[in-house]
Amino acid sequence: MSGEYIPKTAMMIFAHPDDIEFGVAGTAAKWARAGSRVIYVVITDGNVGSHEAGMTAEKLAEIRRAEQTAAADVAGAECVFLGYHDGFLQPTLELRKDLVRLIRQYKPDAVVCMDPTNIFPSDDYINHPDHRAAGTAALDAVFPAAEMEMLYPDLAAEGLNGHKVNYVYVMFSDKANYYIDITDTIDLKIEALKKHVSQLETGEVADMIRQWAAEAGKKVGFAFAEGYYRIALHAPETAG
Repeated sequence: MSGEYIPKTAMMIFAHPDDIEFGVAGTAAKWARAGSRVIYVVITDGNVGSHEAGMTAEKLAEIRRAEQTAAADVAGAECVFLGYHDGFLQPTLELRKDLVRLIRQYKPDAVVCMDPTNIFPSDDYINHPDHRAAGTAALDAVFPAAEMEMLYPDLAAEGLNGHKVNYVYVMFSDKANYYIDITDTIDLKIEALKKHVSQLETGEVADMIRQWAAEAGKKVGFAFAEGYYRIALHAPETAG
């Protein structure tokens, strides 16, 4: 199905710089243009993602934060960096609490994350373990932890009371049930992805992104789309 629900505040929780741009930046840009406050939560700094001689984890973390900030600016989003180490991510109770704190602070109507159950999306790719860990941690933070004040009385004492998210949009799922038309923002998605110059050859990026989005859009009659498994935890009457 498709619709035009626009959250007042959206939080996109992903493992690495550039995960959002590859997957959901078209949606982020669409929502931001429609007036949403869009928060990117980047859990790790992607600080081991280089084969460049002489590169260090500390230097790469600075580069990738700068690239992610520039990419978010293109979409109209803002970034929160948690600084976890790339490649070692686990869905720990510590990470869950970090995410609960952010959910209670920003009070998103929609949370977007990756599907932690999709391990083998194709016969030539294994889903990165950090992606799966980030997806699990995000889902566990959204429900039920973020809304259970007695679970984290210290957060409640800080004024960070329980918050219930309306919708969760799970990206990279093999059972998508909701598609967002990004025809008007696919160019912004590509522009944002190209900010990650340390990670990719920009020449083929546009064609690849357009192909993926066209394949998703074809399923529902859009020129370009991003597909999700959408979970309604507290659906407002005005939602599409």
